[in-house]
Amino acid sequence: MTLYSPFRFGLLGAVLIALSACTTPGPGEVSSTGVFDPYEKGNRNVHAFNRGVDRAIFRPTARGFTRIVPDPIEDSFVNFSQNLSEPGDTVNFLLQGRLPEAGRSFGRFLFNSTFGLLGLLDPATEIGLGEADTNFGETLHVWGAQEGAYVELPFFGPSTERDAVGVLVDFFTNPLSFTLQNPVENVGVYAEIVERLSQRGRFSDTIDSILYESADSYAQSRLIYLQARRFELGGEGADGYIDPYLDPYAELDGPGAADLSGQGTDIDPYEDLDAE
Repeated sequence: MTLYSPFRFGLLGAVLIALSACTTPGPGEVSSTGVFDPYEKGNRNVHAFNRGVDRAIFRPTARGFTRIVPDPIEDSFVNFSQNLSEPGDTVNFLLQGRLPEAGRSFGRFLFNSTFGLLGLLDPATEIGLGEADTNFGETLHVWGAQEGAYVELPFFGPSTERDAVGVLVDFFTNPLSFTLQNPVENVGVYAEIVERLSQRGRFSDTIDSILYESADSYAQSRLIYLQARRFELGGEGADGYIDPYLDPYAELDGPGAADLSGQGTDIDPYEDLDAE
């Protein structure tokens, strides 16, 4: 345990207290698409910052990484990163009362860490221990915490107040971070960066279409994130899910055209933009 470990507990406590301050929408503050964004002006500034970082650094680095690194090696990096997250997933599954998923996650970690060369390979999936991801944001959802307002986080991108708390808690509560010693303990951070580089490079065309070809990339990414997250959690606007890998300009029809409140209104991602 490092010297700053006590700081982790203090920050964790502060974050959990902050959760109680999640903004609750008042009458008329949620658009017909289910978007509650009282911080839109500040969020747009963060979005512009994130786009600048992506354009200048992350996008070209990710493209170069994907182009240079062979796919099998890139897959190994992703497997390694995901394996390091399994102990944190196990803790969250336990907190959610999902014991079978907790056992599977922990079993995957043990099996891949031993027979999978420290997680570079994924033999657990081959024997039927498929991956099941979770996070503290989902734990808070299971506990009944409200989603809160939409926020965009620097470097992390789209989120909600509830999921923003989850990001911080997950960062400080993975059991591995309390057992590994410097400088090895930072391997989780490095692995996460490499995994994000891989995802950015492999889905470059889709992400570029949202960030650089949309009429309003902020509104587009906000809508896609909220609907995908609610679909993932199940029951929070699942009927309004939009596949982020479909053409973002494709006309919506059928179940996907229903608004998130279930009223059947066609979705317009730009409906609630502030006139400036």
